[in-house]
Amino acid sequence: MLRKIRIVAAALCFTLITLLFLDFTGTIHSWFGWLAKIQFLPALLALNVGVVIALILLTLLLGRVYCSVICPLGVMQDLISWAAGKRKKNRFTYSPAKTWLRYGVLAVFIITLVAGFGAIALLVAPYSAYGRIAQNLFAPLWGWGNNLLAYLAERIDSYAFYSTEVVMGSIGTFVVAVITLIVVGVLAWRGGRTYCNTICPVGTVLGAISRFSILKPVIDTNMCIDCKRCARNCKASCIDVQTHTIDYSRCVACMDCLEMCSKGAIKYARRASQPKAETSSAKADSSRRNFIVGAGLLAASAAKAQEMKLDGGYATIIDKKAPARQNAITPAGSLSAHNMTTHCTGCQLCVAVCPTKVLRPSSDLKTFMQPTMSYEVGYCRPECNKCSEVCPAGAINPISVAEKSSIQIGHAVWIKENCIVLTDDVDCGNCERHCPTEAITMIRSDVNNPKSKKIPAINAERCIGCGACENLCPARPFSAIYVEGHSSHRTI
Repeated sequence: MLRKIRIVAAALCFTLITLLFLDFTGTIHSWFGWLAKIQFLPALLALNVGVVIALILLTLLLGRVYCSVICPLGVMQDLISWAAGKRKKNRFTYSPAKTWLRYGVLAVFIITLVAGFGAIALLVAPYSAYGRIAQNLFAPLWGWGNNLLAYLAERIDSYAFYSTEVVMGSIGTFVVAVITLIVVGVLAWRGGRTYCNTICPVGTVLGAISRFSILKPVIDTNMCIDCKRCARNCKASCIDVQTHTIDYSRCVACMDCLEMCSKGAIKYARRASQPKAETSSAKADSSRRNFIVGAGLLAASAAKAQEMKLDGGYATIIDKKAPARQNAITPAGSLSAHNMTTHCTGCQLCVAVCPTKVLRPSSDLKTFMQPTMSYEVGYCRPECNKCSEVCPAGAINPISVAEKSSIQIGHAVWIKENCIVLTDDVDCGNCERHCPTEAITMIRSDVNNPKSKKIPAINAERCIGCGACENLCPARPFSAIYVEGHSSHRTI
């Protein structure tokens, strides 16, 4: 029964979290957006103390149920492992914990995160890794499938579906998503939860805590017949039948062993005492030392996070190209490029929900896969604040529509050589007509000639950097007006 409850809960969480990245209507987010905010690492970086404490208490009570129910990458591994199990049953065996590797990866993860190379560190973060897979691989397929249904529905005069633009991310993020899927998939196919128990930093931290969980699988040595069915079906490879012990730092509380034991020798209960092959003080000291290391690294990460937090046209219709900006544009609510860099997990949930597709993963090494803004296919509408609503890590703080309209994320710059008013001798004014803050005024190109064509003049103090002028400029391939990002946002 416990296994069935776990499977149903995991299936619901996995499906809903996946839909957060696929749903372009915003319906799912209004109901289940909180599922992204209860992920461990985003909650830690956002200093969402309530969520972090709740997850730690949940682990102390029930073990690593976070890994088997809430974490989408963990559930995806279970699906792959389950598929592999259809081909070959009873395929697992006990293997000693690779403690040096687990804590080594965790130490490198913390060091790179604190040193400011968060984009590199977060390559192995579970929620972020799954987000990149869902956004770069699953979302385009979902969009194309929707557009196919919209096309077929239109043929029979039905409007049950509508077409949406499918925008692919950069080749770099696509490759990273593919490699992540292959690596995690192969490890799950061959070894079940190998990734969770050797590489995943969240798994290592929660594993150190779960050693002290109140409820956990317990082997009754009086009933056990040493059939090894539990060990052969343990995807965490943490059950040692020879000594009747379970490595609780690796157990993900999947409850598979309870169902596999035909004698009822394994129960999910409070452990008073459990026989151990080794009872030496050295082993006990090692266990305590590992927990202290994990807790210390976790505290260091939280402390660093706190520090970081305080601190229609006339030209030929061809595709636009992004200009070379000196500073990347980050969305309103992100406060500054520094805040975005230090808090963003690169999960790309904001990219998935952006209705105008102006958010896309960065290809810069320092901010790799973190969101940046570009206006070739759309502009940032002042009435939209979806990215600030869904960010689980505090990289984009929640803001109202009224607040967004007064936040300056950049300013427009006019490029005389690209303007069709001068190059083609035509009237335009597209940038002025669509500027939501009236920061652009058309003036005579020659003040001494009242019949001269009008060109844009920009009031940089009123411009909020929404990109409407850049996107709607008819000049191709480079717009005659573009937005230069601000390293730190300010209110106008």
